[in-house]
Formats: sequence, C-alpha cells, structure tokens
Amino acid sequence: MPQIHLGEFEADVVFKDIKNVHLSVHPPEGRVRVSAPTRMDLDTIRVFTISKLGWIKSQRRKMQSQVRETPREFLDRESHYVWGSRVLLSCVEQSGRLGVKVSASRLTVFTKPNSNRIDRERLLSAWYRQQTREAAAPLIANWEKVLDVSVSKIFVQKMKTRWGSCNPTRRTIRLNTELAKKPPDCLDYVVLHEMLHLLEPTHNARFKSLLTRHMPNWQTRRDALNRLPIRHEQWKQ
Repeated sequence: MPQIHLGEFEADVVFKDIKNVHLSVHPPEGRVRVSAPTRMDLDTIRVFTISKLGWIKSQRRKMQSQVRETPREFLDRESHYVWGSRVLLSCVEQSGRLGVKVSASRLTVFTKPNSNRIDRERLLSAWYRQQTREAAAPLIANWEKVLDVSVSKIFVQKMKTRWGSCNPTRRTIRLNTELAKKPPDCLDYVVLHEMLHLLEPTHNARFKSLLTRHMPNWQTRRDALNRLPIRHEQWKQ
C-alpha cells in the first residue's frame, strides 16, 4: 500500500473507482487513510492531505486521549456495560444450564464448576452477540420500510476497527458485538448509517443529507457513542 510521509506520521493511500478524495482518521492511535481516484497521482494527493493537516492532527489528539476500558478479567464485582448502563459482574459456577442473566445492576454468568476466565469471556461474548442481533432485527425491518431497501443478511461479530459495515453489492450488514454495551439509540444510529450505504456507498454530501433527513439528531447519537469508554482496539464511527 503506498504511503505519504507527513512528518511525525504517515498516511496510507488506497486507490478506488471514485470521483473525489476521501480522508479518514482511524482509532485507536489515529491512523490516517486517504481514498483517492485511481488515476490521481501521489503528488496531488499529498498536497490535498497537507491542506487538511490541521484537521488530521485535531482528530488524532481526540482519539489518543479518549477514555478506554481497562482489560477485562471477568471476575466478581468487575464493571461491565449493558445497553449503556454500568453493571457488576457476578460469576456463578453450577452443574446446570450455562448462560447469562442481567438485572438492573448485575450481570450474572453461569458457568461449569472450575471454569476459567476464557470460559466466562466466551459465554459473555456469545450473549452480547445475541443481544445485538435481537435488538437490531426490528430496527433493520423498520428502516427497510422507510428507506425502501432490503438487507439480505445480518452478521454480528467482534470488529476491531468499526462499529458496523455494509456491502452494498451483497446487501449485507455487519454490526459490532460491542454495540450491546452502548445505549440503544447508538445501535439505531449505526444501523441507519450502514443501511444508507445501500443508497449511497460513500460518505459524501448526499449521504449526510440522507442521514440528517431520517435522523436529525444523528450527530448527538454519534457523539454519545464515541464518548463512552471503548475497548483498546475500538474505533469511532
């Protein structure tokens, strides 16, 4: 992948079949990426990127200073989040059915006797994945009617660099399991964001206009999503 050197950091350049240059900065450390039209030369891309240097540095500072969760050990009374609310973990070993139960202030994971951290993490990860899938299904059904589009398949998985993604050609949506830890409004925003890519693949002016039309407070929801503590590998939408 070609790169542009910009002093203390570098920008990755990706050539695509697009009309305009698109600049993005990715957490956790602020990796810079430039998507450019296939026939554009590197010198032109470099001039454009340098003209946005102030904005790039500002975004990198925000990302590098953002609050991040400490690594989870999956022990009793450890803090976790469920739909934006902080809960305390309770680990119960039993010979009966395995699973996870949530109450107003407690998240209980039921494991086999002599279970370890990996066992508890796997159970919780599967539970968060199911929570995200179940909550997203009615949202997707609603936006399909509003936008007059159809989603062929939904994938829910751990994603290191995105809250969600869309493949407009295959009409598939991918959602990050971590969304079950954020307020429900954040999930609705991400679902709409990704589904709008079925109408507009890029983040151009038309895309933002559609987003504003259908969710006037999308920026508030996005900011709420990005203000919350995130995992070390998580990025901003």
